[in-house]
Amino acid sequence: MGMAGAMIREAMGVFSSAFLVLFLAFIVEGQTAEIRILYINDFQGFAEPYKPLGSNEMHGGIAWLAGRVGELRQRKPSLLLAAGDMIQGNSWANLFRGESTIELMNAMGFDAMVIGNHEFDFGQEVLRKRVLEARFPVLGANVKGMEILEPYVLREVNGIRIAVVGVVTEDTPVTTSPKLVEGLEFLPAAEVVGQYVKELRSRADVVIVLSHIGFQADRELAEKVKGIDVIIGGHSHTKLKEPVRINDTIIVQAWEHGKVLGVLDLSVREGRVAQYEGYLEEVKPGRGETDKTVEAIVKKYSSTMNALLDIRIGWADVDLNGAEVRGRETNLGNLLADIARQTAGADAAIINGGSIRTSIQKGEVKAKDIYAMTPFDNYIVAISLTGRQIREALEHGVSGIEQGEGRFPQVSGLKFKYAPSSPKGSRIREVEIESKPLDPSETYKVATNDFLAAGGDGYKVFGEAMRSSRDFATVGGMVRGEKIAYSDGSRWFRDIVIEYISERKRIAPKTEGRIVEVP
Repeated sequence: MGMAGAMIREAMGVFSSAFLVLFLAFIVEGQTAEIRILYINDFQGFAEPYKPLGSNEMHGGIAWLAGRVGELRQRKPSLLLAAGDMIQGNSWANLFRGESTIELMNAMGFDAMVIGNHEFDFGQEVLRKRVLEARFPVLGANVKGMEILEPYVLREVNGIRIAVVGVVTEDTPVTTSPKLVEGLEFLPAAEVVGQYVKELRSRADVVIVLSHIGFQADRELAEKVKGIDVIIGGHSHTKLKEPVRINDTIIVQAWEHGKVLGVLDLSVREGRVAQYEGYLEEVKPGRGETDKTVEAIVKKYSSTMNALLDIRIGWADVDLNGAEVRGRETNLGNLLADIARQTAGADAAIINGGSIRTSIQKGEVKAKDIYAMTPFDNYIVAISLTGRQIREALEHGVSGIEQGEGRFPQVSGLKFKYAPSSPKGSRIREVEIESKPLDPSETYKVATNDFLAAGGDGYKVFGEAMRSSRDFATVGGMVRGEKIAYSDGSRWFRDIVIEYISERKRIAPKTEGRIVEVP
C-alpha cells in the first residue's frame, strides 16, 4: 500500500493544483473592474462664476470644476468627456472665437468632445482651427463633409476597452445660421450610431455615445439602437440629478455652463456593465480647491475681456428675465424686440427666444452683460410680409414650446393669443398689430435678425420671402430689395442694444400681455 498510497497522494496533488489553477482563472475571468466617467455639456464659455436670475449665490467657475475633476481622478481611473457647445456663448469665449475654451480644455486633459451645433457659429474655417488646437479628439460621426472630425475614439482604462461615438443634432443647419454649414450634411443620429455600435461592440467592453441631440432624442436613441451602454447628452441643458435607464442604456446629462460636474461610476464584469452609480456635483466658488493652471488661463482671458467690456452703460431698475424666453413673454424679450422694431422702423418685430442667452440682474448694466446676453453676430433685418405669413410665422414659433425650443417668439408691435394644448399648426387664436386685428391680405414690415431672415430656427416664411426678393442690392452696407425693407450688416444687434441703454441711462421694461395663453 506504501507505493500505491504515494501514487494516490501524487495524483491528488496534481488534481488539486489543476483545480486551483482553474479556480483562480475563474476568479480572474469574473473580476470586476471600475471606471469613472466625468462629464460636462453646454459649457458655452462660462468660465467665470455668475449669479443666475433669482439667485444671490455665485454658481459655476471652471477653475473650481477643474479642481474637483483632479480630486476625483486621483481616486479612480477616469475619462473626462464634453458633450458639445463648449466654445461659443459667453464673451469669455466669444471674444477669442473659442480659443480660450480649447486652451483650458487642453489644460484639464479632456479625453474627447463631441461637436455641438454652436461650435459652427464662428464658421467652418475657425472651427477647423479650434479642432487642430485641441489635444483631444473632437467627434462628429454624423457630420458629412468635415473630415477633421473623428467618428469615434477607442480608449483602454483600468483594463476596460471603451468606445466613444460622437453625434450632433441633425437640426444644426436650422439652429445655427445656414450659411455657416454650407457643404455639410448632418445625418440621422440613430442611423449612424446603429452602424458604429455594430462595428465597435466586439472591440469594446463599454460603448458610450457622446451626444449633442437633446434628452428626448437621447431617450429615443436608446429605444431604437441596442448595444449602447451609456449616452452622455447635451443640447437640451437638462439637469439629470441621477441617471435615467432606458432598456439597457444609461442616460446622463449635466445641465449647463459648468454649474455642475457629472459623475458616473461603472463596474464592468466579463465585458458588460454590471453596476452603475451617477450623480451631479454642484460647482461654486469656495467649494473645494481651484486648479491653479486653469485659474491662470481664466484670469488671462478675463483680463483682456474686462479691458474691452467691463464698462458701465446704464442701470436696470428691474431684473431682466432671459431665463423664460423660450416659453412665454418676458420683459427682456419685449425690450429687445422693441429695439429691433424701432431701429428698423417696422410695424412689428419677431425675434427668437433662443437668441437671448442669459438674464441680467437689477442694478448696474455693463457692456459685457449685453455681450453675454446676446452673444451671436446677428444684425437687424426687416422684411415685408403679409398678415397670413405673419400668422404662419407665429404658428411655427409656438410649435416647439413643449421641448423649450429656441424658436419661441418674443414680439413687438403685435399681440397674440395661442392655445398650447392644441395641435401644432393650429395654436394661434387672435393676432393684433397696432391694436387692430391682423389683416391676412395686408402687407406689414416685420423686423427680425438675419438668422431668422435666412430661415434659421425653421422660420421658412422669412427665408422664402428673402429668397423671393428680386433686384436686391447692397449700398453702404444696407441691403435693399423688393421685400427687404431694412438690413444693416454693419452693426451687430448687441452693439445697438448697448447704444440704446447708454442713451437712456435707466431701463425698466415690463411684460404687457403681448403673448397670452388660452385653453
